[in-house]
Amino acid sequence: MAGITRLLKSSIGRKFMMALTGLLLFGFLIAHLSGNLLLFKGQKALNDYAAWLASLGPLLWVARLGLLAVFAVHVLLGISLSRENRGARPAPYAFEKTVQAPLPSLWMLRTGLLVLAYVVYHLAHFTFGIVQPAGHALVEAGTQRHDVYGMVVHGFRNPVVALSYVAFLGVLGLHLWHGLASFFQTMGLSHEGYAKLIRKAAHAVTWILILAYAALPVAVLTGLVGKS
Repeated sequence: MAGITRLLKSSIGRKFMMALTGLLLFGFLIAHLSGNLLLFKGQKALNDYAAWLASLGPLLWVARLGLLAVFAVHVLLGISLSRENRGARPAPYAFEKTVQAPLPSLWMLRTGLLVLAYVVYHLAHFTFGIVQPAGHALVEAGTQRHDVYGMVVHGFRNPVVALSYVAFLGVLGLHLWHGLASFFQTMGLSHEGYAKLIRKAAHAVTWILILAYAALPVAVLTGLVGKS
């Protein structure tokens, strides 16, 4: 515990923890996507997966709380490092010299806080059923289990809901655009000889991930999935 405290007191330590928690969250995004893509396989496939998750019982909540803790640490570290950077430059430059820096790198705190808002909205929608209670209450025909497939289709049939998700995913993409590439630099895994290749690979992975997530609301909204 004392070691972690010392680590977090240093800027380098906080950047390391920021990168590590970011990697864990990225891993969750991949795992979450693998389950969500079952939407394209139909009602049974997605509902079977959701039922399996529910069968984990307390283990599922342990995983959720652990993920929440990682996310909270990531956000708090981001705010701390942003304040530290501003404190090192209390007066603004007479001429902004960071104009050549890519936009995602300049907006990491802003996009991070917007992603936080997106997560709260997502939980209110699909986990707690606050946004669309009628869809959240759906039960699969012939069984007593929760119809997750029907809930997702019901939600994304609303153009405002579907397009809001796509917009939020764009913000997440901006955050990952810089975050993935900077992870290797923070961990000391980048090198001048292949730094450009790492950035291109990180940007490609970001595009693939965001487009895969965005395909879900777009598929429902266009009638490709869940057409009755």
